[in-house]
Amino acid sequence: MNPLAIYEDLKEKIIWLEIKPGSTLNLVELATAYNVSRNPVTIALTRLEAEEWVIRTGSHFVASPLTLERVREITEIRLIMEVQACVWAMHRISTEGIKELKEIKRTIAGYDSATKNKEIIAMDVRFHRLLYRETQNSQLENLLNRMLSHYFRFWLSSPNPINLTSFFQDTMELIQAIESKDEIRVKAASTAHIKSSLDEIMGISNVSA
Repeated sequence: MNPLAIYEDLKEKIIWLEIKPGSTLNLVELATAYNVSRNPVTIALTRLEAEEWVIRTGSHFVASPLTLERVREITEIRLIMEVQACVWAMHRISTEGIKELKEIKRTIAGYDSATKNKEIIAMDVRFHRLLYRETQNSQLENLLNRMLSHYFRFWLSSPNPINLTSFFQDTMELIQAIESKDEIRVKAASTAHIKSSLDEIMGISNVSA
């Protein structure tokens, strides 16, 4: 297994809380688990450290803790970059992108109280990744994907079921705005969506505290 594959696998496990915030990542144990020497694991962990998925404490690596300060900082950036990204996605979206957007809308409409948090968040991930991809700007896509993933760790940490109505309200409004090519509506919906995400995360933190 090469360092990139190890990096991707560990990152997904950190995002989806299979590796809990604050957990120590043991180099020897990881090398054994991936059936490689310690060198590829070290390379993977160094890249994760550069992207702030892990932090180094002495000779150990630890999964980054969940901090509200990071979420606030990311929100400020999203309010500038993601709103514009949604506008570009509206103008540049491909035929395949439109089809996937409609499919996402149908899937969300079919959710009910039995839908698990992880499934809801996975759909939100898919929705955002689609929008970022349809900007046709790979640099922006990669940057926004990395920032947004820090949000999902907070959602997954929630001890309570996600409220479907409030969670997807702005999403559905944004989809409709993109479909109608209404730039003003897209900006308003994307701004509202980002702000409500922060409010929800603050609520999760208060409940968990």
